Amino acid sequence: MMKKITIGLICILATSQYWAQETPKNYKLPELKQNLNESGTQFIKATFLGQFWGRYNENNTGTLVDGYDQSTTSDIGIRRLRFNVFGQLTDRIGFHVQFGQNNFSYLSKQQTGSFFHDALGEYKVSTKGYFTMGAGLTGYSGLLRYSASSVGSILGVDAPLYQQVTNGINDQFLRKLSVYVKGQIIGFDYRIALTKPMSAANSLVAFPAVNQTQAVFSLKPPKWQQQAYVNYQFFEKESNQLGYTTGTYLGKKKILNIGAGFIHQKDAMWILNSTNDTVSSDMTLLGADVFLEIPLSNKHNAITAYVAYSDYQMGENFIRNLGVMNPANGVSPEASLQGGNSMPLIGTGQTLYAQLAYKFKDDLLPENGSLQVYSSVQASSYEYLDESMMMYEGGLNWLMHGTHGAKLTLGLQNRPNFESVSGNKVQTSRKNMVVLQYQIAI
Repeated sequence: MMKKITIGLICILATSQYWAQETPKNYKLPELKQNLNESGTQFIKATFLGQFWGRYNENNTGTLVDGYDQSTTSDIGIRRLRFNVFGQLTDRIGFHVQFGQNNFSYLSKQQTGSFFHDALGEYKVSTKGYFTMGAGLTGYSGLLRYSASSVGSILGVDAPLYQQVTNGINDQFLRKLSVYVKGQIIGFDYRIALTKPMSAANSLVAFPAVNQTQAVFSLKPPKWQQQAYVNYQFFEKESNQLGYTTGTYLGKKKILNIGAGFIHQKDAMWILNSTNDTVSSDMTLLGADVFLEIPLSNKHNAITAYVAYSDYQMGENFIRNLGVMNPANGVSPEASLQGGNSMPLIGTGQTLYAQLAYKFKDDLLPENGSLQVYSSVQASSYEYLDESMMMYEGGLNWLMHGTHGAKLTLGLQNRPNFESVSGNKVQTSRKNMVVLQYQIAI
């Protein structure tokens, strides 16, 4: 499979000279934007994003696909397909609507899947951006930088998904029904939200029934959720026009931000005690992080780095296995703790995450853009597991026109395969997943 991927990349690179004949140097994708005043401060803008995957995955022990054993899987999928419309209608009134689909694969139910990701309106109390109020289905949330990631500018194949703790359980693919305030004062950028979580009983994500072994999300009517994220921006200021944070500016900005945040929900979890009585507990998520991007020259070669620490308290032994666009739908009785490409990504305990990338100069490939290499590691110590969970990722971005508008990413993920051995949840092997992603955005 690696040979096939390599041959495919060679073919793409070989034909790039033909594309270059049709594409002028420093080509920029046009904006779908209509200004409503002469200065352009009032506008309506539309964007599109498509991320298409070709993948080879070493499945976890005991993986089943439609009831059949499958040790490896190769497939094609649509990781994300998004349509955005947003704007500033007056100096004070803004809006954002996003529609699309995630994780459409050969195992998806046909003719289903698209939904609204965002639908919000906001009002600038201060026209200088100090204080803005908004409400609706929104990604303005707490905890950490990539709890709401700008998917078009992700550094690698995917964002650090452990930061999207309740994704798909009591929210709509991380978006939440909230009232929020946001703003920028001096060097501080803040967002604070009060959220009514969606009912976990309506979740499409399968999780265990209440039991004595580990806490799970409560099926009682949800109580209100409080959340916030604040960071201090030392150099250039980032835009907070939308609720999503940039993964890399490709050397176009000089950024150093230090942030911290939280999410809290009373009685979000439950577990059975020794007498089979249901006991509720709070969900408290804490995090702090640092984001750095330093251009090294006027050619926009740059270093991008990110470090985050989090402490999740979600009840006794809570664990959540997560596999992105999982290429499997079952496990045998003697299987590992998770099937397909799943791993214990989220749980009660602590996580340290680090990311590092280097972007080469613009026009590194004459008439064909530039390259960026990246790597990341997640190290988690979860109460449910008897060993640390270590996940590694790395890869290469080909920025065809020097932007995120047309990007080819080759990514490798190395993950743990956990099994129960003599009652202990331990890593018995490691598995790999190779993804070739083509992204187009406008």
